[in-house]
Amino acid sequence: MQKSSVVVVADKTSLKRPFVFANAVHMALCFFMLKMTVIWHGDLLQTGKMVPSIPVAMMYAIEVGCLLLSVLGVFGACKGKRWCLILYAAGMAAVSQTIIIRTALSYQDVYEKRVVRDESKLLAMMPLSGPSKGNRTLLHNIQEEFECCGLIEGYKDWGASIPASCNCHYPGKCVRLRGSATLGAPKNQYVYRAPCLPIYVSELKLAFFLVMAIQFGSAVFWIILLVMSIKLMGQIKKKQEFIALLQSNTYVPGAF
Repeated sequence: MQKSSVVVVADKTSLKRPFVFANAVHMALCFFMLKMTVIWHGDLLQTGKMVPSIPVAMMYAIEVGCLLLSVLGVFGACKGKRWCLILYAAGMAAVSQTIIIRTALSYQDVYEKRVVRDESKLLAMMPLSGPSKGNRTLLHNIQEEFECCGLIEGYKDWGASIPASCNCHYPGKCVRLRGSATLGAPKNQYVYRAPCLPIYVSELKLAFFLVMAIQFGSAVFWIILLVMSIKLMGQIKKKQEFIALLQSNTYVPGAF
């Protein structure tokens, strides 16, 4: 009787190991995100940039809270504490719903602020012969990073003053100027063929959608952990009821 009861009890907690493993992965991800947030926050403070306090505080709260929730969930699963799993499930439900609602409501607003604003800022620099020193530095950095030249019509946007950041050293990405192509341009100069604006906006959109995907993916992962915790609570309850029946000598074979 005791051997068969041990087998039944083991079957009733089959989600324990997967749940602990999933939360170990979750703790590692939360710790990594928390570390990256601390580094990012520190860099912004060192450069003297103004950082909105409420969004930063929310990031810290969510990351630390998720880390502590995983610790609580693992403790509850290992020790068979249903109250720990109840708190864990409630916390995961609150966090996942908050992230999903917040991401859905802020989608258009964040898109307009980050992508549309930066695109409009670059278009406002046209013509490129007259931007300020700060804008010229920004354009030079963009051209060197994305291996492009100009904004809309490529090197032609610069007129006769094509900067060194447009110089091309990679075959297949260059266009050869012969002096007459651009008034005043050095003969046989190689510059990047592609304009920067489409490339830069495309990279902004990709980064934006990646951030949105990560947020939704995190919420889905939390929902999976929530479902696992609920099922594990049911298994632990059945295990406790089964042990109680064994101890009361009223066990009926096939009842569980």
